[in-house]
Amino acid sequence: MTPSGPPPPALEMRGIVKRFGATEALAGVDFTLSGGEVHALLGENGAGKSTLMKILSGALHPDGGDMRLDGRPYHPSDPGVGRRGGVAMIYQELTLAPHLTVEENIALGREPHRRGFLRRTEVRRKIRETLDFLHHPEIDLDARIAALGMGARQIVEIARAIMDRSRILVMDEPTSSLTREDMDRLFQVIRKLREDGVGIVYISHFLEEVKEAADRFTVLRDGRVAGAGRIAETSLGDIIRLMVGREMNAFFPRTGRVSGDVLLSVEDMKGGAMALPVSFDLRRGEILGLAGLVGSGRTETLRTIFGLDPKEEGSVRFAGKHAPSGKPWARIEAGVGLLSEDRQGEGLALSLSIKDNLTLSRLRPYRRLGFLNDSLRRSAAAGWIDRLKIKSTGPESAAGGLSGGNQQKVALARLLHQEADVLLLDEPTRGVDVGSKSQIYSWMDRLAAEGKGLLFVSSYFPELLGVCDRIAVFHRGTLVAVRPADGWTEERLLAAATTGKAS
Repeated sequence: MTPSGPPPPALEMRGIVKRFGATEALAGVDFTLSGGEVHALLGENGAGKSTLMKILSGALHPDGGDMRLDGRPYHPSDPGVGRRGGVAMIYQELTLAPHLTVEENIALGREPHRRGFLRRTEVRRKIRETLDFLHHPEIDLDARIAALGMGARQIVEIARAIMDRSRILVMDEPTSSLTREDMDRLFQVIRKLREDGVGIVYISHFLEEVKEAADRFTVLRDGRVAGAGRIAETSLGDIIRLMVGREMNAFFPRTGRVSGDVLLSVEDMKGGAMALPVSFDLRRGEILGLAGLVGSGRTETLRTIFGLDPKEEGSVRFAGKHAPSGKPWARIEAGVGLLSEDRQGEGLALSLSIKDNLTLSRLRPYRRLGFLNDSLRRSAAAGWIDRLKIKSTGPESAAGGLSGGNQQKVALARLLHQEADVLLLDEPTRGVDVGSKSQIYSWMDRLAAEGKGLLFVSSYFPELLGVCDRIAVFHRGTLVAVRPADGWTEERLLAAATTGKAS
């Protein structure tokens, strides 16, 4: 009797090739995943990670290569076939239907039925068990997705993916909208799934969390495998070098910038969505960071300054002058620009071109006798594409077809095109690869050196400490303290954000 060998990997992808016209997005990629393993798939935006996972799910078909699940050939014709084969996906940009309830979203496409009748009691029980497993029994099954916060929506997305206990689970930036508490709970869930033999592909630009969650890693660069190995045996510096192809010694660039006159003054300002009034100043040539947990009031502060949320009391002054009344258009005219944390919902018009996204908020330079000069707009957009190194096929490309990092560059380019003096940046590096982050940090430093003022919201303390001149910490709507960046540490920021007391 011949002894049996080791079991085959849960997933094998060999020599995967994918072309889009003349562009080779994947050039013979190998990737394996064992049952009970968390395998990090890393790389810059545009490296090929999403294309590889879309092929795994059945959303795209490869032009070459072979796939196997548990040693058996696997060729999904569509995502439904992939899901029935045991492959579940959690995408970075949530795929929930906002007008449907939590129950309807989780059960969509997998409703148990008998003789044409839905077995709703059974599906509600399974959903409730899944939410209990995720430590979120408080989520109302009858609540509409549109009424939930981003963190709760992320939990619903995860619940939908794991309800059927898939053999392979792909998590694409699963923590991008989660609080630290929810992240800890998610890592507990990942450990449980790993113990149950589930293979997890983990995609994230937060390398510290990758070190915490993953067993192995594979780095893609320009559609090829740049390196692979065990997480515990590889330094973050080595992983970054594989991702970007160069050293990252100057990750947080800081040129000689000097703070000048007060550019933005907020005095006892309270917006309709804010819990309490806040006061602070922002000077020319300064990057002021806003730290805090999700829901602490940072985003609400920026939205009130920009006029998206109504101001109920207090004052806002730009360069010593009271803020103009009205909506965001008046703020733009006053030299204020906002980069929203919700890149796809608010930050960009995804169906429109890069040219339109860049120029529609400031058309004055292209007006001639009541007509728009479209060639001038196209030329200006091409200039910004070149300056910010936006990977696209040109100004007429649809914004929705760009990678997340390049979409963020378009949103930032719009503010630069507006010639804004006050830049309100809400999580500008969320879901952005390491290389694009470095470029964004360089632009922020350059803008501050030019005398602009940047208000920078981030949940990632290392980048606040590396980029900012001063940092203000929020806790449950209260502005706890404002200090020079060198007066904070990660531990002190976390303590102030979680307790409301600055040490």
